[in-house]
Amino acid sequence: MARNKYQFESKIHVYRATKRMTQQELADLVGVSRQTIMQLERNRYNPSMMLAYSISKVFDVTIEDLFDFSEVQK
Repeated sequence: MARNKYQFESKIHVYRATKRMTQQELADLVGVSRQTIMQLERNRYNPSMMLAYSISKVFDVTIEDLFDFSEVQK
């Protein structure tokens, strides 16, 4: 299945730490729960494009800066 063909690694925690921002503060800025931010940081949740874009705007970086995307090797 194409479902697991790609994987990503989030660097949100790095940018958040640089700005000394809590998970809750980031969540409030982008309109999601703290749990969503936590799951994103643990690479357990695939964000929508709109959420990824919103987070990238908070840190003034590109989506590609926030996430490393790769193809799963079989």
